[in-house]
Amino acid sequence: MSLLNPQLAAFAAVLDEGSFDAAAQRLSLTPSAISQRIKALEDRLGQVLILRRSPCEATPAGRRLLRSVQQLRLLEAETLEAFHVASDDAGPTLAALAVNADSLATWFLSALAELHEQHQLLFDVRVEDQDHSTDFLRDGSVLGAITAIAQPVQGCVVKRLGVMRYLPIASPAFVKRHFPHGVDASSLAKAPMLVFNRKDELQWRFIHSVTRARLAPPMHYLPSSTAFVEGAALGLGWAMAPESMLQKPFAEGTLQSIAPKRWLDVPLYWQHWAIRSETLSRVTTALLRAAKQGLR
Repeated sequence: MSLLNPQLAAFAAVLDEGSFDAAAQRLSLTPSAISQRIKALEDRLGQVLILRRSPCEATPAGRRLLRSVQQLRLLEAETLEAFHVASDDAGPTLAALAVNADSLATWFLSALAELHEQHQLLFDVRVEDQDHSTDFLRDGSVLGAITAIAQPVQGCVVKRLGVMRYLPIASPAFVKRHFPHGVDASSLAKAPMLVFNRKDELQWRFIHSVTRARLAPPMHYLPSSTAFVEGAALGLGWAMAPESMLQKPFAEGTLQSIAPKRWLDVPLYWQHWAIRSETLSRVTTALLRAAKQGLR
């Protein structure tokens, strides 16, 4: 059974699945029935809620509604669980979380494994840069996010997790070739640099800590934390990598710091909806425990 209004359930399913057809399949309805429910909801609220594109996206009004609907779905799932009743919609049993790639590659998964083992939780993990992951909270698509933003999103609470330390690294051969006299504006301007994506600012922050010069170094874009470390070891370029991923390559001599006395510390926080939820309480406890082991 489901306590959620059928129109709201259809609305959430379309945004979860990305299309009317997929939402219809999930809810065991026809695409026409889904479309009628969405149209009725939009007529009732007097606003367009979903942009009909591939994949479907929420309008600003739709994002505001989605956040409330997601909270209702979570509380519904917990209520039905308390009465030992299964929900017709698998969506509420899914905990959607946003996390930066480096946390996902290091300490974060241990918390998810603990939660799945103890409480049979399922997860929908969205990967986003720690400076931008709160966008998922604002649009209502996740319950919580690992973020570098200490200021709480409206309607959310924040808990400090710890600090992720990043070291500037490259292969010994790369250092010998590009930084024979150390790291300065001249060498950083010419040495190839690894960047996770166009939102990744860590390398630029390091450059700014060394020099105030405006540089335009050659860049590789590698959207993978493990590829960052492997690419640096293979001599593709230098990069900022989490300290916790470097113990083995440092010991094996495949990587070294290009500036041993320099690093960047990035504080990380857990932001989540400010609602009374047993699921969120369990997730928060597990993340704090895992962060205590994996972060400074």
